[in-house]
Amino acid sequence: MNRHQRDLALRRDELVARSAAQRRALVARLAPLAAKAAALERIVGTLRRYSVVAGVVGGFVAVFGSRRLLDLGSRLLTLYLLARRR
Repeated sequence: MNRHQRDLALRRDELVARSAAQRRALVARLAPLAAKAAALERIVGTLRRYSVVAGVVGGFVAVFGSRRLLDLGSRLLTLYLLARRR
């Protein structure tokens, strides 16, 4: 092997090592994003499984507005918990 080939081999090894280090750093930085993406994927999977229910809920939100539905939901939950105590 002549000197030029050795230099090229060393340069290649350095580039491969740098690429591996950059890849590890990128994976470490993206780990929190991967956890959020997994959670989003679970939600999307649930919506796909229960698409009719999701459509009905979406329709109620569109008609009544999210604020009114949250108010109504909290009142219903309070009534349910009171009724359950008795």
